[in-house]
Amino acid sequence: MARVVRFHKHGGPEVLRIENLDIPALGQGEIQIRVKALGLNRAEALLRSGTYIQTPPLPSGLGLEAAGVVEAVGEAVHGFAPGDAVSVVPPLSMARWPAYGEIATYPAELVVKHPPSLSWEEAAAGWMQYLTAYGALIDIAKLSKEDFVVITAASSSVGLAAIQIANIVGATAIAVTRTSAKREALLKFGAAHVVASAEEYLEARLKEIAGPENIRVVFDAVGGPIFEPLTAAMARGGILIEYGGLSPEPTPFPLFAVLAKTLTLRGYLVHEITGDPVKLEAAKAFILDGLMSGSLKPAIAKTFSFEQIVEAHRFLESNEQFGKIVVTVD
Repeated sequence: MARVVRFHKHGGPEVLRIENLDIPALGQGEIQIRVKALGLNRAEALLRSGTYIQTPPLPSGLGLEAAGVVEAVGEAVHGFAPGDAVSVVPPLSMARWPAYGEIATYPAELVVKHPPSLSWEEAAAGWMQYLTAYGALIDIAKLSKEDFVVITAASSSVGLAAIQIANIVGATAIAVTRTSAKREALLKFGAAHVVASAEEYLEARLKEIAGPENIRVVFDAVGGPIFEPLTAAMARGGILIEYGGLSPEPTPFPLFAVLAKTLTLRGYLVHEITGDPVKLEAAKAFILDGLMSGSLKPAIAKTFSFEQIVEAHRFLESNEQFGKIVVTVD
């Protein structure tokens, strides 16, 4: 048996329970991992609350990221052995492949031997954020050193990952955050410019930084009212990649900016990368190279113990973090 986190009804963090469950036998092509650390993501809070794109039967497990030691390997698994230090690429369904537990089981293609220089916490904090940012900026937008890229929700784990990836290719990262409280931290982390959207006129400030026709790429997790000033500041032929919906307000369609500038507004999910074996291998190579060189280094906002999973989810929903929340598993 092993301790796992499940919820029997949708709701706030308090619905999460630590339970002792039997662990199913390994199937062909699967790897069993003794978990050392978990990375927490907003998608897990949405699944728990019943507002995610997937609605699993209850009770349900959850969790997208883990790092630990290989406990056992199933038939037809090559290249892994018990004792290997590994981390997990987020699966298509966290209900089918939940991470929150002392033992987790995954298909071998989603398991990666990460650089030994990473701590368990850093290894558990990396794949979701870097795969998400890589897919949008490198695979879709083809970001290059000539580009200005606007990154909203910049102090989130994905926002920080996007800043690092922009810097790797030599693009100019413009971080958008709600207030100026995190301005210095974002500049120190590598943003070339920081705009506080609640304190500054967003369109005018972006045009002041990049010029009226130089922002080709916008990477947005917010939606809502900032959609109009973002698109108004974009270059002709630019692309806005939307990967979230943090704003509780309606998102207007910026019709005249889209028409006048022939803009592309594109929805995006990380599953576009993780569900395509060729794209996933390219992403793994890019990210592992960055992790080994140190140009990609996960920022850890706060660490909780496994027994503090409810408190960790409360902090996850507070929007106070700078980077990734991590849970350690003894």
